[in-house]
Amino acid sequence: MVSNMQSRWTVAGATFALWALVAASAVYWGMKFSTPSSTGLGAPVVRAPVAVDPVAVARLLGASPTVAAAAPVASLSSRFALVGVVADRSHQGAALIAIDGRPAKPFRVGAAVEEGLVLQSVDARRAVLSASGGGPAVLTLELPALRK
Repeated sequence: MVSNMQSRWTVAGATFALWALVAASAVYWGMKFSTPSSTGLGAPVVRAPVAVDPVAVARLLGASPTVAAAAPVASLSSRFALVGVVADRSHQGAALIAIDGRPAKPFRVGAAVEEGLVLQSVDARRAVLSASGGGPAVLTLELPALRK
């Protein structure tokens, strides 16, 4: 008797699930067909881009009509950054110098840092660059202040 009752509930549950799926499908398709179709819309309008005259815009923003200046040349001191120093009491040693924002490279005293510049001497917190033929200092690089 128990198996007959269990079989009856299984059949009833499966029937209920089947009719629930049928009802959900009918509601879905009914809503799908009852909404207005979007076929009445036309193609979107695409506008051609407008050409902008940079001189006219500059004049509108208050710029005075002048001849374009040449690109500014970086000053010598802004191109070099002293990253580290290894020095002895006789001002010999090496300096770690970064050029134009590139990674720093080590240079010994007397080595060419760049064409026309030689590392003349190093101190505890500075390096002196001079012209290739020796002579007076062209540029003195200082280490940044220590952080506390």
